[in-house]
Amino acid sequence: MDFITTLTEVTGNIAGMAWGIPSIVLLVGTGLYLTIRLRMVQVRGFKHAINLIRGKYDKPDDPGEVTHFQALSTALSATIGTGNIAGVATAIAFGGPGAVFWMWVTALVGMASKYTSCTLALKYRITHPDGSVSGGPMYTLSLGFSEKLGMKRTGAVLGFLFALFTLIASFGIGNMVQANSVMDGLTFIYPDAGKYKLFMGVILAIGVGLVIIGGIKRIAKVASRIVPFMAIAYCLAALAILVLNASAIPEAFSTIFNLA
Repeated sequence: MDFITTLTEVTGNIAGMAWGIPSIVLLVGTGLYLTIRLRMVQVRGFKHAINLIRGKYDKPDDPGEVTHFQALSTALSATIGTGNIAGVATAIAFGGPGAVFWMWVTALVGMASKYTSCTLALKYRITHPDGSVSGGPMYTLSLGFSEKLGMKRTGAVLGFLFALFTLIASFGIGNMVQANSVMDGLTFIYPDAGKYKLFMGVILAIGVGLVIIGGIKRIAKVASRIVPFMAIAYCLAALAILVLNASAIPEAFSTIFNLA
């Protein structure tokens, strides 16, 4: 228990130094720079983005393992729920209503950051002889530093560290938070559900395992069928909450801006 307590304190201190003003400057600053440099690509490219996900540019002979829509669904599957609901609620609980304003700002300029990271992931991805593809920030760091700056070793180290930290973080900010959110919801609806936490955890692990063991193709295939319903349900639930609490919306906006 002493080790766990110490580890929690250490990671908490590191997170405290990383998050706050430094993270806002990095996230918003980088997004604002890219927004200006790319001439508001999140607005200019919106129509093109819609055409991409509806399959206008899909070609069976193009390299890659999934379609544009499947790629979007895979990305959204990790966002809708934990990010939009649990993440926002946690941010407001710890940072106050003003945190919502910075989420709006980060989301607006963050679209340029996401566009850039995805473009770089495509540029520096590796297509293997069997048609499978390897890519992502770790390859962008490794190959990008080598190609543009001639810093092959630095790029390799940064790519390795990114992959390592992502692996570690996936247990905490991914699996644990999502599983905990599921049980919280079930316990709220059915108070006795808390007695079956272990059973539900095993069921969730088996279900997730059956999907991810099949690789990116199976993940994308499952996500493309489930995520549209998730998105629709999320939007309808959000609209219902807004309609039921319409009288409180002006005051909510006022509070958000005043505390930003």
